[in-house]
Amino acid sequence: MRKGLTIGEFATVTHLSVRTLRRYHEAGLLEPETVDPFTGYRYYATEQIPPAQVIHRLRELDVPLAEVKAIMATDDPDRRAALIAGHLRRLEEALERTRGAVAALRRLLGPEDGGLPVEVRSVPGCLVAGVRGRVELARAGAWYDGAMAELDGACPVGERTGPPGGEYANELFTGGTGDVVVYRPVRDPRPSGRVEVVDLAAAEFAVAVHAGPHDDIDVTYGRLGAWVVGHALAVDGPVRETYLVGPRDTDVAADWRTEIGWPVFRLSAA
Repeated sequence: MRKGLTIGEFATVTHLSVRTLRRYHEAGLLEPETVDPFTGYRYYATEQIPPAQVIHRLRELDVPLAEVKAIMATDDPDRRAALIAGHLRRLEEALERTRGAVAALRRLLGPEDGGLPVEVRSVPGCLVAGVRGRVELARAGAWYDGAMAELDGACPVGERTGPPGGEYANELFTGGTGDVVVYRPVRDPRPSGRVEVVDLAAAEFAVAVHAGPHDDIDVTYGRLGAWVVGHALAVDGPVRETYLVGPRDTDVAADWRTEIGWPVFRLSAA
């Protein structure tokens, strides 16, 4: 009676190489049904084909061997789904980072787009509803989402008098951690939970608008910085962003518009 599929036959039907099957055996991930004690030949059962194909697909998604082993070892479908979903989330995040890097490189390596329009603008001080925090740059996106959700709940649409914004201390960019305040201009700002009344100081800004998603917003920052230096200006205080059109307004990222304001002062009369 035949013992089962040889390792070569099993490799053919599963598209897993013999070398890979041996490695999976050694790792305890996919063990042969039997191993001939005299020849050492490995034999696999036909019932092992589906699990092997699952492993093949997981490895195509770059799931680490330890996670593949955990997925294959559990009989709980919810646990298995959670493990796979966690890896898929990491893949999606990595894909977004890759797309962002590609977009930035295309702007940096492509021809100049005619120069960045910049306006020097004097902005008066005002009271707004805001949320403050000391934030790590790597977590700034998640912190912003939570703060804006709280602001949205505390500031009804009918009370809002302008687009939301954020003020970011220089240390956030230079040291990776800094003070941040996100805010909404409203008719009558009042404290509620983390929301407080924030006094935005008057300042003079060099202002440019970044179009589209924030994947390559650092390119616009760089070009605005070059403009500031070229016009004998220096940065004086935290950067202020105004979200003219953002994800709360439209799901079409190409339509987003973010106004970047660098507080400046002149270095010389020139």
